[in-house]
Amino acid sequence: MLADLIPETVFVDAGSWLLWLMAAAAVGLLVFGADRAVTAAVRLAAVLGMSKVIIGATVVSLGTTSPEAFTSVTAAFSGKPGLALGNGVGSIICDTALVFGLCCCIRQLPLNRFVLNRHGWLQLGSGVLLVVVVGVLAVSGGGLHGVTIPRWVGFAFLALLVGYMYISVRWARQHPEIVPEEADKADKTKGPAAGEHRLRMVMWNLLILMVGLAAVVLGSNLMVGSAGELCSRYGVPQNVLAVTLVAFGTSLPELVTAIASLVKGHADLLVGNIVGADILNVLFVIGASAAAVPLDVETEFFYLHLPVMLAVLVMLRLFIFFSGDRFRRWQGALLLSVYVGYYAVLVVKFGVAR
Repeated sequence: MLADLIPETVFVDAGSWLLWLMAAAAVGLLVFGADRAVTAAVRLAAVLGMSKVIIGATVVSLGTTSPEAFTSVTAAFSGKPGLALGNGVGSIICDTALVFGLCCCIRQLPLNRFVLNRHGWLQLGSGVLLVVVVGVLAVSGGGLHGVTIPRWVGFAFLALLVGYMYISVRWARQHPEIVPEEADKADKTKGPAAGEHRLRMVMWNLLILMVGLAAVVLGSNLMVGSAGELCSRYGVPQNVLAVTLVAFGTSLPELVTAIASLVKGHADLLVGNIVGADILNVLFVIGASAAAVPLDVETEFFYLHLPVMLAVLVMLRLFIFFSGDRFRRWQGALLLSVYVGYYAVLVVKFGVAR
């Protein structure tokens, strides 16, 4: 499903040498796209006078969650609503426990309290909202079997998405941030032409950001499609492939963007991207999917996926509450260990049991 942007026949009909070439090209696209996206996002923050965390939580996360939204809506229309819901929930787990946890182990990440005491609560609140909605549907339906998220819930989530984007802009105006090295470039033009110059810079950096994110999305699809076909040819079971490569590929844009942010010294952009992606995975990905087609909730969501999702969100909220101005490496290690345990359960239950 993650390779739906590129027809499956492209990979099936390709020779093995071409698949390896596609995988190599995917790496190049991922690196190039992430580098351009991070640079453009930082410059956009400077031009608009907005915090890099908020840019990460809105513009960048909207771009990196677009593949999940596309995949989930396509899955819903294709008669696989369980995959659509699992894509959104699984991405929250992967983004928070794997991507954030791994990056936090590599480097102590900055903790912007103004932003995380606002967006962070929305991050936890969106996850709790999903659990409450599903729980109420289960209670009203008399059990855990046959639970379906109706379309009106999807439209309600999309309405909340509009509200989230609006309030993010308001918060950004309350908490402007100057990026010195980029602000100097933004302010070179003075006088009457300054406004026109600033508008051109905004449009140009938005264009570069979109190009960079598009390269990341294309690279992700190339990587998942080519690697998936190679694994199939080398005899890797499809069920193992589903809980490994597909799960990893879902959050590949966030992972690549996060690593690029660390390398380029913009860790706060990374934090904002993860927080925003978690919110959008509920309101945008699951919301759009449920608005398209009612989503069936399989029983394993109640005893495995949703509890793990809620656990990592609560852990991150507690880390924000008890930490100073930075996240600690042990916190990242703890989140990462939760993902490893969850991953092990998935492999044992769904990957090796057959």
